[in-house]
Amino acid sequence: MIRLAEPRDAEEMLQIQKDVLQEEIYFVSSLEEFHQTVEGQREWIQAKQAHPNEVLFVAEDEGRVVGWLVFQTEGRQKTRHTGKFGVMLSADSRGKGIGKQLVMALLDWAHAHPEIEKVSLFTFSTNTRAISLYKSLGFVEEGRKLKEYKFPDGSYVDDVIMSRFVNE
Repeated sequence: MIRLAEPRDAEEMLQIQKDVLQEEIYFVSSLEEFHQTVEGQREWIQAKQAHPNEVLFVAEDEGRVVGWLVFQTEGRQKTRHTGKFGVMLSADSRGKGIGKQLVMALLDWAHAHPEIEKVSLFTFSTNTRAISLYKSLGFVEEGRKLKEYKFPDGSYVDDVIMSRFVNE
């Protein structure tokens, strides 16, 4: 079930984020750099609830939060028609279509919000499953930041910029 996030989801959402960060293959931040608290997460959820052009969804399976998606805007006049999203999924919920359901919920939400015309994302070039999913939903690659991220082993990863216009 996909639904709007509520403050009561903070602890489970935070644990998913910590677990994903610990994998060190999907996000820029490392677990050591991440200092969010449960109370801070609750406040962040409430801020998203209060913002008319931002949204935070959770995916729930058998009463347990297994993933979430956040869509955020920059708050600037010239970019208020667009925003960026990110997805977090627990390891045991990947490959089951939950990420696709979250992105489709975002697209439905954006379609109902006429001010939002374009949704974008950034992902590691190595995240091929996610890139394939986004392409299947009509997202196109707008560009890359070459060797944007460097891992402790000395390898580099490009940052892939993808987007989709809501009404296309």
